[in-house]
Amino acid sequence: MHTISRFVFTVVFFVTLPMHKKLNLLLFVLLFAVAPTLAQQPGAPVDVQHYRFALTLNDADNVIKGRATITVKFLKASTKLELDLYKKNTEGKGMVVTAVTENSRSLKFTQDSNKFVVDTKTAQGSIHNYTITYQGVPADGLIISTNQYGHRTFFGDNWATRAHYWLPCVDNPADKASVEFLVTAPLKYKVVGNGLKVLEKTLPHNKKLTHWSETAQLPTKVMVIGVAGFAVDNSGNPDGIPVYTYVFPEDKEAGFKSYAVAKKILPWFVKRIGAFPYKKLANVQSKTVFGGMENAGAIFYYEKSVNGREIETLMAHEIAHQWFGDAVSEKSWWHVWLSEGFATYMTNLYMEGTYGADTLKSRLAADRKAIFNFEKKYMAPVVDSIFKGPMINMLNDNAYQKGGWVLHMLRRKIGDTAFWKGITAYYKQYNGSNANTEDLRVVMENASSTDLKQFFNQWLREAGHPRLKITWDYNTADKTVAFHINQLQEKPYQFTLECLVDGKLYKTEVKNNAATFIVPVASATAIIKVDPNVNLLAEFDTGGN
Repeated sequence: MHTISRFVFTVVFFVTLPMHKKLNLLLFVLLFAVAPTLAQQPGAPVDVQHYRFALTLNDADNVIKGRATITVKFLKASTKLELDLYKKNTEGKGMVVTAVTENSRSLKFTQDSNKFVVDTKTAQGSIHNYTITYQGVPADGLIISTNQYGHRTFFGDNWATRAHYWLPCVDNPADKASVEFLVTAPLKYKVVGNGLKVLEKTLPHNKKLTHWSETAQLPTKVMVIGVAGFAVDNSGNPDGIPVYTYVFPEDKEAGFKSYAVAKKILPWFVKRIGAFPYKKLANVQSKTVFGGMENAGAIFYYEKSVNGREIETLMAHEIAHQWFGDAVSEKSWWHVWLSEGFATYMTNLYMEGTYGADTLKSRLAADRKAIFNFEKKYMAPVVDSIFKGPMINMLNDNAYQKGGWVLHMLRRKIGDTAFWKGITAYYKQYNGSNANTEDLRVVMENASSTDLKQFFNQWLREAGHPRLKITWDYNTADKTVAFHINQLQEKPYQFTLECLVDGKLYKTEVKNNAATFIVPVASATAIIKVDPNVNLLAEFDTGGN
């Protein structure tokens, strides 16, 4: 996910968002006023199997009319079905339910500010279909606006739990389901959504029905539609996957050209991770909150992205999310690094594979600097299990850059072969479902035949990083250099330190507060570089040499 302005404030702390999710500040303030906190996200005693959303949009006002048919499996016997849906507020924004039926039988229901409860007696393991009729002006989630050319647009924008502002659902990443969107809108619009387009039909009164259907299991955060006056191009079909571009007609020439890089990125990931999880990839110019949002099979990018200098890295990040975040989703928001850290590092790997090792080094160095700056504002582990604030603040340099750095150090620790073996196994095992950090650890241990408990705990469940004072001295008698390593932080880390001496790379394992290792040299004027390949997330003080 990418964003547009650089800073996000809360009453608790100040967070510098990474490039991939910089937020428009005004929009964030609006989100902050209504967005739930992490502590408010409950587990649900149901498993939604399928959503079918029939929506009617118009140009006269911002009212949407919805008819949602939801297939639900009850995980225990119940007398209630509880769904997430934002009720109409004092400003007139929100959804009002007018009817609920099961098999044409009317059911009683109640609404409060964020919940919608249906009276329904069910047995454990039973499956039911409920049809919910509702309407209202979305307070969020579906962004109804005008684009930079003054034309009206409608774009779903659900991260993290904003789907319930326009869709009745279980708005939790741990509950995944297949989804259909049947959109009735003025004839002039084109509609894009998850999955494949199975119907486009002209209706009376200058309207059109468009039906998109996705059979893969998705979290609500990436279920979307986009409705606008699009120009559409099929830039290619790498590995048999159609890659489409949807841009505003005014940006047709630039957009078709710049977005076409997706057909190069997609097969690079397919080759290394596994089959693309969806039946098409649409890259869509949009008007939403984020600069980039990884909606499954229908990625939304900010308006000016068609001329953006970083379009390739932006697309690589969002396309990587299709595997990590979309197909394999985190079990809870505490593990959001499994989405953002993966997309960050997969982008770095793509750039390394495309442009060389020096590109990876420069990106890692920049990420390392961002991590250290962030820790000065907020010191917490990557898996921040005590965090209780607004979920938007989970999108920080810990989740992105530090999560990516952990994957880089893991790759260096177990080697490329075991790393990619583990990545492909992780995707294969959890595709269509959810995973947490421990699930990843187990998979990577199996792939590498290595105990990774200490590594995962140290880098992901503890805050901070090593701060190293490194000195060295030359021994004339035996022509060696002795490196003296002192860890300045309170608790010692365990890591591999690399030093380049006269062009030869040496490695040593450091486990204690102080360590010394000795290497041969030709003379007292040896050229020495510490961490020459940017492989350790640490601060280095070598000023005494």
